[in-house]
Amino acid sequence: MKQNTSKQMDLTDRIVIEVGLLSGRSFQQISKELHRHPSTIKNEVMINRMHLPGTYYLGNDCRFAKACTHSRKHLCGDTNCNRRCFYCRQFDCREICERYIPRRCDKTDFPPYVCNACYEKKSCVRDRYIYSAKHAQSYHDRRRSESRKGIRLSNVEKMKLDELLTRLIQQGQPLAHIYAEHRDEIPVSLRSLYNYIDSGEFTVRNIDLRRKTSYRQRKRTGKKKAVTQTNCRKGRSYEDFQTYMETKDPDIVVEMDTVIGHKGSGSRILTMIFRKTSVMLMFLLPDGKAESVKRVFDYLESSLGHDMFSYLFPVILTDNGSEFKRVDGLELNEDFVYRTRIFYCDPQAAWQKSRIEKNHEFIRYVIPKGKSLNGYTQEDLTLLANHINSTKRPGLGYKSPYELVDPDDLAIHMLFRTLKMHPIPPDEVRLSPDIFRKL
Repeated sequence: MKQNTSKQMDLTDRIVIEVGLLSGRSFQQISKELHRHPSTIKNEVMINRMHLPGTYYLGNDCRFAKACTHSRKHLCGDTNCNRRCFYCRQFDCREICERYIPRRCDKTDFPPYVCNACYEKKSCVRDRYIYSAKHAQSYHDRRRSESRKGIRLSNVEKMKLDELLTRLIQQGQPLAHIYAEHRDEIPVSLRSLYNYIDSGEFTVRNIDLRRKTSYRQRKRTGKKKAVTQTNCRKGRSYEDFQTYMETKDPDIVVEMDTVIGHKGSGSRILTMIFRKTSVMLMFLLPDGKAESVKRVFDYLESSLGHDMFSYLFPVILTDNGSEFKRVDGLELNEDFVYRTRIFYCDPQAAWQKSRIEKNHEFIRYVIPKGKSLNGYTQEDLTLLANHINSTKRPGLGYKSPYELVDPDDLAIHMLFRTLKMHPIPPDEVRLSPDIFRKL
């Protein structure tokens, strides 16, 4: 018979055990019905049986309790004491009397260890043990809850972990990145780390964890804008994108967007992310004009070559910003040869390019929303991109985007050399404004 070891017992299993004990069935017979080992049934009964104290003369379970009420004195050795030992509050006569014999039933010392099926159960006045499915489940739930309370670390472990978390979180590292890199040094799970921080066990607090802070509620903009088929969107809508990708590998898509600083004119950041690895590229634009985006495309193609550019950027999905409206200038090179395909998301549908929208959160850790981008250089953005791409994330299997890059992919590595991109050691990852010396 195949044993059931896949899960813990639940209330249904315990009801089967209770009914079996009431019927006088053995552990072997009950175990066959539950597809568990007989020792499992025995341990369940022994651990979760309920003790019902018996009714004894004045609460004393000794066989001679009634006879000794008015006779025994000086069991403690104090001959000056006139109190009878049965009524002594300083000593328990059952612990010092050599005549003490408890009135207990020895049937509970042998299987089934409970009195469920005993015919003397109703009239018995001695200590009894009863197995009740309801109470057994309650005992189990209480023990499980209590085992998860408090911090299960020694003082030394707690001090070392506190020092590690404080140092790296002050560098702006996400808790998931810290856990992924130092998993062997951290004796608890990621969930427990959040719980310990929430309960105030460490120096860092919830306010130091960006994902634990509340976000300002977005204002409702009213009705959703209707999708207008402008010249650039004809044949390039999100519906066209889905149709085009039916026969393509979804990992070839590159999502593109821009990040603005202070509202109005000024520098912007052009961001591009590879869906396959979540590696993000960042380019500084002097303004929000379409010509600036085109210059980035021309620079990449001239540096990599037409074939390699088309291999890395075969399909690009972006939004409806004015900087992406010159679709012919982006899709075609100077020789009017297609180098990529551009598609547009629906208006107010940022979820259609969710990877890059999510990745912008890392940029905002360092460059807050509303801060002007005019003081930054391309070297600054490349440094920031290296730190972001070196951050390990649960969604990537606790790996960083750089770690997901195929070492044999010559094209992507040539792109990294062209843009001077490289991994940052995990403990040196910094996602806070002080990443730039001038700040």
